[in-house]
Amino acid sequence: MCGGAPAVLLAGGAALLLSFLWMPALLPASRLLLLPRALLSMASGSPPAQPSPTSGSDYVPGSVSAAFVTCPNEKVAKEIARAVVEKRLAACVNLIPQITSVYEWKGKIEEDSEVLMMIKTQSSLVPALTEFVRSVHPYEVAEVIALPVEQGNSPYLRWVRQVTESVSDSSTALP
Repeated sequence: MCGGAPAVLLAGGAALLLSFLWMPALLPASRLLLLPRALLSMASGSPPAQPSPTSGSDYVPGSVSAAFVTCPNEKVAKEIARAVVEKRLAACVNLIPQITSVYEWKGKIEEDSEVLMMIKTQSSLVPALTEFVRSVHPYEVAEVIALPVEQGNSPYLRWVRQVTESVSDSSTALP
């Protein structure tokens, strides 16, 4: 259920949107026509026009997020993934192996092989998810970025909310 085909559109995710440019087969032709308008609206700072919600859908746009975390290896990524699912900070975590990251760190250009975690959670849980990842991650500065999901498969989005509901309803702080 967690690793289905990428059928979710994310708002504010210029990097993710640009990655789809490299994989046009994953987007239906009707979505490809919207790419230039979406890129222009992101560049101008104005939000893209929102499509009208599907009739009968009870999904609130932006209430679920996809968070991205990079890890130094698969062992660390699996440990963090299992922990966030067990703590119900996430409904699902996909591990994407063998990415290459090029970045500037402490005045030097670095290049590392990493594992990318794609974490599906409620948007309200992103701060708790971020704090947990920071507390267990081996990097001095852990990457945790989250993009709200504007649209998607309603049953899947409802499932993400149901799996993580007990944490978002809890008024106690997470350890």
